[in-house]
Amino acid sequence: MCGRYSLTTPVEEMRRLFGFAGPAPNLGPRYNIAPTQDISVVRRAEADEASAEGTGGRVLAALRWGLVPSWARDPAMGPRLINARAETVAQKPAFRAAFEARRCLIPADGFYEWRRSGRNGRGREPYRICLADEAAFAFAGLWELWIGPDGAALESCAVITCDANALVAPIHDRMPVILDPADHAAWLGEGGISAADAQALLRPFPADAMRAYPVSTRVNSPRNDDARCFAPREDAPRLL
Repeated sequence: MCGRYSLTTPVEEMRRLFGFAGPAPNLGPRYNIAPTQDISVVRRAEADEASAEGTGGRVLAALRWGLVPSWARDPAMGPRLINARAETVAQKPAFRAAFEARRCLIPADGFYEWRRSGRNGRGREPYRICLADEAAFAFAGLWELWIGPDGAALESCAVITCDANALVAPIHDRMPVILDPADHAAWLGEGGISAADAQALLRPFPADAMRAYPVSTRVNSPRNDDARCFAPREDAPRLL
């Protein structure tokens, strides 16, 4: 699964990389983003979002991490739906409508996974995983709109995961889907691709374009959200 990640890239650099138009908030660096928090996503502009300079294009939006299906009785199931499996995303009732019509990019510049260690595998060692050049990238994501009984709207999202590549596999058997930049437009549905074609984009990112290193257990708590989360843990075994 993917349960923590980072986004420290300045918003104007994100605009260049992901091509969204219109106003953008003054986002500060996030070193340890956790489920149920509001996160930044790039999606196709809705009619009421499209700006004069970007009608029909992409916008940057803030959504809650943990997808709440439109048919849910209440938002309580959101924290259980932070990830969607690539293999079943098109069939699962919680995700299939969003997969058909509401795909998004979730900007990031790294993510964390925990490797089991120690006797009986009860220990957990955190690793930071990023691109080899530490550039920003996009997870494949889904978003959904839920309307409460009082008419209040909640927009939420999930990160899609796939089998781990050779770099991540010694740490965890799953990893988030990192989209090739050439596939961003197709994933957002800008080319009118079919759901089957979209699912074909959900594959492990090349291991030789990534790196992983152990970090301190500071990342275990979402209260710790600073640059020290990125610091390598020098006393950990370097298996990768």
